[in-house]
Amino acid sequence: MSASIQAAWLAADGLKHVLQEDLLLRGVTVTQWHGMLALSSQKPVYSPWALDIWTAPQKVNIQSIRDASDRLRAIQRNWSLYAADCFRRAGLIVQKLPPVKAAPLVFPAHTPTSPLGAWTLLNTSTMLFSATKSSPFVNGAPEFVENRTDPPSRAYLKLWEACTRLGRWPVAGERCYDLGATPGGWTWALATLGAQVTAFDRAPLAPSVAAMPGVCFEQASAFGLDPKQLPAVDWVFSDIIAYPQRLLRLTRAWVESGQTKNIVLTVKFQGDTDHETVAAFEAIPGGALAHLAHNKHELTFFWSQEAALKGQSPLPANAF
Repeated sequence: MSASIQAAWLAADGLKHVLQEDLLLRGVTVTQWHGMLALSSQKPVYSPWALDIWTAPQKVNIQSIRDASDRLRAIQRNWSLYAADCFRRAGLIVQKLPPVKAAPLVFPAHTPTSPLGAWTLLNTSTMLFSATKSSPFVNGAPEFVENRTDPPSRAYLKLWEACTRLGRWPVAGERCYDLGATPGGWTWALATLGAQVTAFDRAPLAPSVAAMPGVCFEQASAFGLDPKQLPAVDWVFSDIIAYPQRLLRLTRAWVESGQTKNIVLTVKFQGDTDHETVAAFEAIPGGALAHLAHNKHELTFFWSQEAALKGQSPLPANAF
């Protein structure tokens, strides 16, 4: 392993090769993998496929469990473990660190603001740690107090995570379109916030969702809609299954129409990852991509009209 590690990217399960391909396209070579953590001697760059990015890693030799915990405590209070090896020794170090207050979030909720570092044991005598990282959550994965009875699917957790990552969500009275809504997990989540939701799909919504206050269903294909012919709304959401290039055309149509202020859309990939389309999404002014803990082989695209006008990312500022 290279003695100099300047950045580390945490991959989601099953997506190590996708993260490595993406980093290579951004000019970064992975020096070595430590579990799902990609290590490099090159400086950190943003990759949408990383759950978390360690932006200032340091590698140190440790003499004991106490030595490891003392080194971390001397820098800051809150530390999260990424465990890929030496599990027992790492667990003993955790016991000597202040507990991380990471209770499940009750949505809607803002992200934690206290600094959170990350660390791991490369072997029994070598610790890698970073006082700063891109995600405020342990290993980039927020936990929510789930609703296991009302929503028709667990897809609502992806929307909850997306809005939490964005730092904003529809409020009571705002108007939303949910494209490809059936069975209605996202529509349920939006209506629960008090938003007015028009759900489009060829198949009907779950009856319990269709009966919710503020929900209107229209039987239509998301790809057959002409945004310019529809009333303007505050938000457009979509978790529809389609080829990435088709989703790109759909997204561009909504952006260019001027008929929405915000877009949150899942970009799903079948088979090989379409890195060219990823780059095309990233090139949309006011847009950004991120891999959520509830995403599979997919990314979530965020766009806002305000961010486009200001030449900014719609996601809250981070190390990138």
